[in-house]
Amino acid sequence: MASTSFLVGRGLCNLKPRFVLVRHLATPVGKSKSGDELPTFQYVGKTSKRKDRVFVWGFSYTGALGIPSFVVPDTGRKKPKQFQLTPYRLDMDEKISSAACGYGFTLLSSKTSDITKVWGMGLNKDSQIGFHRSRRDKTKGYEYILEPSPVPLPLDKPQDTRVLQVSCGRAHSLVLTDKEGVFSIGNNSYGQCARQVIEGEIYSESQLIHRVRKLESRVVQVACGQDHSLFRTEQGEVYSCGWGADGQTGIGHYNISSVPTKLSGDLDGVNVVQVATYGDCCLAVSDKGDVYGWGNSEYLQFASITDLSQVNVPQYLPFRHVGKVKQVACGGTSCALLNDDGNIFVWGYGILGKGPSMLETAVPEMIPPSLFGLSDFNQNVRVAKIFSGLGHFAAVTNNGELFVWGKNIRGCLGTGRFDDQYFPWRVTVPGEVVEVACGVDHMIALVKSIT
Repeated sequence: MASTSFLVGRGLCNLKPRFVLVRHLATPVGKSKSGDELPTFQYVGKTSKRKDRVFVWGFSYTGALGIPSFVVPDTGRKKPKQFQLTPYRLDMDEKISSAACGYGFTLLSSKTSDITKVWGMGLNKDSQIGFHRSRRDKTKGYEYILEPSPVPLPLDKPQDTRVLQVSCGRAHSLVLTDKEGVFSIGNNSYGQCARQVIEGEIYSESQLIHRVRKLESRVVQVACGQDHSLFRTEQGEVYSCGWGADGQTGIGHYNISSVPTKLSGDLDGVNVVQVATYGDCCLAVSDKGDVYGWGNSEYLQFASITDLSQVNVPQYLPFRHVGKVKQVACGGTSCALLNDDGNIFVWGYGILGKGPSMLETAVPEMIPPSLFGLSDFNQNVRVAKIFSGLGHFAAVTNNGELFVWGKNIRGCLGTGRFDDQYFPWRVTVPGEVVEVACGVDHMIALVKSIT
């Protein structure tokens, strides 16, 4: 069987499709004519124990990739490496279950009972990854952490509490736990950390980690926009706070709000099962598979229902031709949805994934499923999850393959080049991709290893 070669982390690995030799068993099962013992080979199967891996790629000079030698060369590297254009394995012994990419920084978390549950790396001028004595680069104006560093949370019962999710915005972060609510860290200039705005507050090397006040029911998902925050509860309600100049807080005005406020409008009485935001546009999915939106609409995000460029209350988006919606994603200028059939629809402005001739549409358009591997010979392929950064999208199929498209800012797509990607392109990752986090100019993938 022919071998397929690809770069993995620090070197070149040869991987034979489907069957990988993992060990030679000493117990003989027979003899050759010459009398030599015949080896027994064991091949990887579904029952084999696989390891959790973290892969990173994109712009490295912010430290967001967590590879110190890329920024400050060690003895084995002659000069800094500004861009990592293909997935590179991050050495971490911890089992990472959630990742988030902010604007030049990264948060990772695990669900373990260990005291340390969250790690941060990258830009930290506003303490968006917690208190650290940051390295300062006067030439670039950076304050950064170059390797994954523990973020201590003020937990009452650290060994009983699990971290479920992390989310990152422009310069603030949210950490969701199972028993002790939500914690916010970083810049709070607009109330995005769900606490009172303090005029002239200094965020650099701040040790403040704020425990967000309890809402009417337990929070089960958090989502950071550029300078705002969304909280989804187990009752299907959505709360928001932060910068509201584009209506992205969805609470009926365009001012800032430091108190998480329950959204109404067309979301009144609706059971929301997922929310998405990254720039200044927000989307929500109901348990019935309907889509709702609010915030910035300068790029046709809500042009199907209004001529306004800002929408400050959630509005129902009547996308009846897309079927039952399972998940949504939105970046700075474009949006995407995934339906129950595993098909992706895109709309807005920018590189949408249907070629260079379609750069804007107010009505969701389906990306051909064949671009994600569906064919007569592979009829069971479906997109399982979608993700968005500021200017690009990612999709993971039901067999763990990763596809990307959009603006390839500083090599953030992981395709091995700097060209923008107008159609979905498969990224070679050594393993089954489970989760993805997209930023502005870098990405993170959580992967189950092949062996």
